Amino acid sequence: MPIATYGPNSVDWETRIDFGRLRAERLARLREQLDESALGAVLAFDFANIRYMSATHIGTWATDKLIRFALLTRNSDPIVWDFGSAAKHHQLFNPWLSTTTAEADADPHAPHHGAVRPRAESGARAGISTLRGAFHAGAGIADDVAAKIKRELEKFGLLGEPLGVDVVEMPVLAALQRAGVTVADGQQVFLEARRVKTADEISLLTQACSMVDAAYADLYEFLRPGVRENEAVGLVAKRLYDLGSEYVEGVNAISGERCSPHPHVFSDRVIRPGDPAFFDILHSHQGYRTCYYRTFAVGSASRAQRDAYVRAREYMDQAIALVKPGATTANIVSVWPRAQEFGFPDEEAAFALQYGHGVGLSIWEKPIFSRLVSRDHPEVLEVGNVFALETYWPSADGIGAARIEEELVVTPEGCEVITKFPAEELLVAGPRYLAVGGPLPTVRESQSHLNTAAGRGGASA
Repeated sequence: MPIATYGPNSVDWETRIDFGRLRAERLARLREQLDESALGAVLAFDFANIRYMSATHIGTWATDKLIRFALLTRNSDPIVWDFGSAAKHHQLFNPWLSTTTAEADADPHAPHHGAVRPRAESGARAGISTLRGAFHAGAGIADDVAAKIKRELEKFGLLGEPLGVDVVEMPVLAALQRAGVTVADGQQVFLEARRVKTADEISLLTQACSMVDAAYADLYEFLRPGVRENEAVGLVAKRLYDLGSEYVEGVNAISGERCSPHPHVFSDRVIRPGDPAFFDILHSHQGYRTCYYRTFAVGSASRAQRDAYVRAREYMDQAIALVKPGATTANIVSVWPRAQEFGFPDEEAAFALQYGHGVGLSIWEKPIFSRLVSRDHPEVLEVGNVFALETYWPSADGIGAARIEEELVVTPEGCEVITKFPAEELLVAGPRYLAVGGPLPTVRESQSHLNTAAGRGGASA
């Protein structure tokens, strides 16, 4: 059965996204991974992990500041420390941050599976970290963070257990260690929990892709000689925000000779007739992201550009054909070319050109597909995995390149592609030109030399 694509609104006449179920199932998956680990608790500073754990969000402006943090222990519900005003907002509008947590009856150093009893205390509290070192070191902010965490670990009988942390500022790490907390890698617990998506997560990821479908339709109509890459970025961003996007993380707009090598950043370059142009659109809908490339030719394409596109598409289709439960990332990358085949000395130098990655609350999650790591460390695909596959091929003329990306959901029968804007063949965007002999062909070299004897194939006069 195809994955349902809904409108963004909730309605009384149709079952759509169930956000209560989404919150409960995400937390249950995280608890399951925590219970299977050797950790007593996990501490998150990464915004995606905080959201997955607690379903709290204060806007995208703070994603790079590491100022908020959240804790989940084996014996308690999530606790979130935030700006005081945000914490008060959570207390008013986030009832799932329970006003009761579970406190261990046993000795503070007892095993984490000891008996528990409820204790009235909000799960949303005021508290801030060091703002990436911007606070004066003498203010004691890092020690205050450590004291907050130690208090909860002691309360729930877990101070002797390792604390898993995803990412952390060095002063906070040092403060936790001074406080007697054993710190370990907690990122794997979060990423394993997020590896398999729930039905609601898959619907949100599909909705996010449908918004990019619309942006590409606008972009196809907009592209023509004389527009600039940054104008295309603005057009796409406006369309996505108009559709309700929470965050346009980036629009990778690359054209002409900038396509090879791929610079991974847009510029103010003016697009010219016959240019290749590829785009990656990354945005967030209700927290769920896209990573979605498409390639166009503007006005026409050279034979070399067409051939590059065919090659990139073949690698994509061969990879998709292998996706099913039980297949591995090694199986997928086996059909992709070696780095040396497209101009790079090794797989590290060519990283992310033939590539795949999980997509969820961030754009690079598990599983990862790359010849750099997947052949020696394969990951098994499971029903509910959602990931993007990306292929790239430079054109033989040394100017252009083709870049294609599809997002897929692993289903019991195989997979479903949720990126729907046409990409089976190279699309030609921009105006069509009429000459006296009729429409100019869409496959032509960027500069015509037909008006010479050699170009016409005849002898010189």
